[in-house]
Amino acid sequence: MRGRTIIQSSWIGNVVFAATAIPALFVDGMEPVAAIVALALFALSLVVWIWAFGVAVARSSQGDDIVVGNLFLFEGAVPKAVRRHLFSSVGVCLVITAVTVSADPFGVLVPMLPIGFVGLWGARHGEYERRRDVEREVRPLRPDRSKRPSSRSGIRPADTPVDETAGSERASGSGTVSQRSRRTQGGRAGE
Repeated sequence: MRGRTIIQSSWIGNVVFAATAIPALFVDGMEPVAAIVALALFALSLVVWIWAFGVAVARSSQGDDIVVGNLFLFEGAVPKAVRRHLFSSVGVCLVITAVTVSADPFGVLVPMLPIGFVGLWGARHGEYERRRDVEREVRPLRPDRSKRPSSRSGIRPADTPVDETAGSERASGSGTVSQRSRRTQGGRAGE
């Protein structure tokens, strides 16, 4: 199943929330701990939301048609197991929040975490149609070099400038000898 880590993280968030919020109903000393954990889970949810938004924007800029509806509501091709797990996690979190709100008022912020995981799964693993206003640039993995002339064959591309003086000296055979040929001939400059 794709996105197994995201699904597991959503359920782990619920376990941590329940482990502190439910005891706060019965033990007076647990209320501050439950409030700190709820605020920490909310802070984590902000990170998850920003991460999901960043991934969705990147995919959208590459041509995927991503909107809020298909990102968070899983419109389209999503495996039923994924949909069931993530939405069940949101539902369980809402039940925990409703039951423990009297002891942990900050718990109302925690459902943002499993909802953020829904968006993160959609951003990372969702399948979306192509936007109509974007044309995909198709580039081959290896450029086709057969149409370009090789520099070894002596044929130059048409857009390369021609050095008229170099070509005429070579063609006419005049006595001008380059520095390189002087070195190879033993340094005799008078020839």
